Amino acid sequence: MTQRVLTTESGAPVADNQNSATAGVGGPILLQDQHLLEKLARFNRERIPERVVHARGSGAYGYFEVTDDVTGFTRADFLSAVGKRTETFIRFSTVADSLGGADAVRDPRGFALKFYTDEGNYDLVGNNTPVFFIKDPIKFPDFIHSQKRDPFTGRQEPDNVWDFWAHAPEATHQVTWLMGDRGIPASYRHMNGYGSHTYQWTNAEGEAFFVKYHFKTNQGVRSLSSEQAAELAGRDGNSHQTDLLQAIERGVNPSWTLYVQAMPAAEAADYRFNPFDLTKVWPHSDYPLQRVGRLVLDRNPDNVFAEVEQAAFSPNNFVPGIGPSPDKMLQGRLFAYADAHRYRLGVNHTQLPVNAPRTAVVDNYGRDGLHATRNGARHDKNYEPNSYAGPAQTDAALAAPLAVHGWTGTHAAPAHTKDDDFFQAGALYRLMSEDEKGRLVANIAGGLSQVTRDDVIEKNLAHFHAADAEYGKRVEEAVRARRED
Repeated sequence: MTQRVLTTESGAPVADNQNSATAGVGGPILLQDQHLLEKLARFNRERIPERVVHARGSGAYGYFEVTDDVTGFTRADFLSAVGKRTETFIRFSTVADSLGGADAVRDPRGFALKFYTDEGNYDLVGNNTPVFFIKDPIKFPDFIHSQKRDPFTGRQEPDNVWDFWAHAPEATHQVTWLMGDRGIPASYRHMNGYGSHTYQWTNAEGEAFFVKYHFKTNQGVRSLSSEQAAELAGRDGNSHQTDLLQAIERGVNPSWTLYVQAMPAAEAADYRFNPFDLTKVWPHSDYPLQRVGRLVLDRNPDNVFAEVEQAAFSPNNFVPGIGPSPDKMLQGRLFAYADAHRYRLGVNHTQLPVNAPRTAVVDNYGRDGLHATRNGARHDKNYEPNSYAGPAQTDAALAAPLAVHGWTGTHAAPAHTKDDDFFQAGALYRLMSEDEKGRLVANIAGGLSQVTRDDVIEKNLAHFHAADAEYGKRVEEAVRARRED
């Protein structure tokens, strides 16, 4: 086999990659050693700013196959026919910790999915929980600050975590999920995924539906206890990455079945609670799960940095037939996600291979900027409208319009008949077996008992009491017992 020749970035052959050029034997290094300087300079710039949230992640390629007819709900082309397949890329992640954190920790998991459709990329950015801690994006930076490392101590502080939750009663439902048995997935393969937000589907007749996505793992849900997770994290911080990588390499391709709940748009205004509240689920008895298709992961990335760390997902990447809802958290993320990628990766991050459309043709007036690879031909114009046959608008909206009314201002969410912060948390608690309840209470007490301020503890206990009397009593007794030890 012919030996390949090592070159510099400019293509010149490298004579010596083992020894730096010096002024004589044992002398100081020379500034003229272009190969050394280039290697060190490139090394200093190999990494980019890590994500503020979802920093630690794993990814894989696969496909989505439609198994059921959903054309009555959406005109999205990639969902238009049973048997149709679309290439996908998924990124799983933890939320709060940094890039160097462990996989086996009690934390929500990101479930971000990119569909490379013929009509452009569609990004579905969700979690492994159907709800979230807050319902308004203006609180998101404060929430994340409370969960990440304290500026002074440099570690996650129970005082900060529980103090924020004490002042955010709407978090009670998600806290119950997080502290329950599914709070630490055994692997990325053994957890469900959810769109979490409410989205809009529009069919060919222009009828609008609000939908929620549910990806049910076909491997079965498996989770770790706090003790199992601590042991695994200490033994292998990369446990979930290793499991996903090795499973796909063995040909054991993980899969999920996608279901949706579909609510006719006209029913949203009079539903008994706000259907766009990210802290609540829609009961399946009201809107049953309807099967759509299956997601299969069958190929590992060749380069984790290029394809997992540089993967950019944004919930504002819609395709015809799918659009946003009035979900305030979703509305905030429509801006924040894309803006985060412009900061981390540059304005041309959509031209990176992992983010670029596969089959759809990109044709617009974006030019220049850092790392631009698509600047058009010499006669292409960078303005619109023009007289040179440049790309033009279609006049066909991606989704149905949303009706708005009222005065501008900083309004609280509209009140529905069952809009309180606790009834779904209580319902979730009552669904649990006695063993599950015991572990939930122990997990909550383990963190809450470390809080140093009594008033913060009392505020949190009040939330659990409001959710369910037994729930609150058991948490209160468990916290008291731990603090008395």
